[in-house]
Amino acid sequence: MDRALYLAMSGGKQTMHAQSIHANNLANVSTTGFRSDFEQARSMQINGEHFPSRVFAMTENPGTRFASGGLIQTSRSLDIAVQDRGFITVQDELGRESYTRAGDLQITSVGQLVTGTGLPVMGNAGPIFLPPLDKITIGDDGTISIIPQGAGLAETAVINQIKLVDPDTKLLEKGNSGLIYGKEGQTFEQSPNARVTSGFLEGSNVNAVEEMTHIMSLSRRFELNIKVMDTVRNNENASARILQRNA
Repeated sequence: MDRALYLAMSGGKQTMHAQSIHANNLANVSTTGFRSDFEQARSMQINGEHFPSRVFAMTENPGTRFASGGLIQTSRSLDIAVQDRGFITVQDELGRESYTRAGDLQITSVGQLVTGTGLPVMGNAGPIFLPPLDKITIGDDGTISIIPQGAGLAETAVINQIKLVDPDTKLLEKGNSGLIYGKEGQTFEQSPNARVTSGFLEGSNVNAVEEMTHIMSLSRRFELNIKVMDTVRNNENASARILQRNA
């Protein structure tokens, strides 16, 4: 009976872990450029001298769905949506090169180009800083053109180029913060094939109906594990009463 209790307990624990993955997906259904996570359960052999049938369940995150989300038109010059498989290169909180699809860009008080969450956007030679300007335009290859503050329309100047990459998704992994990283710390060069669309943002690729269906299915699975544990407890109590009567 203790084996059945352990299996039901481990199954319930891993089901809760799977629910947290889908709940996180659902919570980010409106997050710009968010990439949803997969989950899968598999049986793991118990270490030690046991029968081959002694296994327990383990839930893991085998990967991330890199399919594109829908486009949202904003007509804002600093909003860009990455086309196809490309990514915008940013610098995370620890200074590491990372990648994102969130193109809701901002300009700080010191002229630095950052994402909506404050991460520095990378250019040809590091983080991008802009002089005071009256107008900014971002081309489809990430080229940043500005009209300097107080200048005329004829004085348009090319300042920098956003670093856009287009690596094979097999070389990528998602971090806990939602940023994308190259596996084993790998970084990638500027890609001539990566393109952006100005005036648009890319929405999350989360399918809310699909995530809700997964969560309800996992809830029923968790209830089954609880019922197994209750059955084991009732059987143990029944066995104890039989032994007391025969004592």
